[in-house]
Amino acid sequence: MPVTQFSQSPMAAAIEAVQSRIADDAASLRQAAPLPAAADDQFQTVAGFGSFFERAVHNVDALDRAAGEKMAAVDAGRSDDLVGAMLASQQASLSFSMLMQARNKIVGAMEDLIKLPL
Repeated sequence: MPVTQFSQSPMAAAIEAVQSRIADDAASLRQAAPLPAAADDQFQTVAGFGSFFERAVHNVDALDRAAGEKMAAVDAGRSDDLVGAMLASQQASLSFSMLMQARNKIVGAMEDLIKLPL
C-alpha cells in the first residue's frame, strides 16, 4: 500500500492562518508598544490591599482639591473655564461615590466573614 500524503482540510488551513496572523500581530504589538517602566513600578509598589485603598483615597482627595481650585478660580474671575470646572467637580463627585460604594462592599464582605462559623 503506497504512502499517501494527507492534505489539510480547508478548516484546518484557515485555523492555522488565523493563528499565524494572531502571532504576528502580537509580536508587532510587543515591538510597537512596550510597557512603560512607570506602569511596572506602579503595580510593584502596591504591597497590599491597605496601601492600594489608601492610594485610592489620596487620588480621590486630589481630584476633589483640583475641582475646588478650578471652581474657586471661576468664582474669583481668574478663569473663564466654567465647563472645565463643572466637569472636574462631577469627576470628583463620581470618584467619591465609587470609593464609597467600594468601601461599603468591603465592609459588607468583612461583616459576612465575621459572621461565618468556625
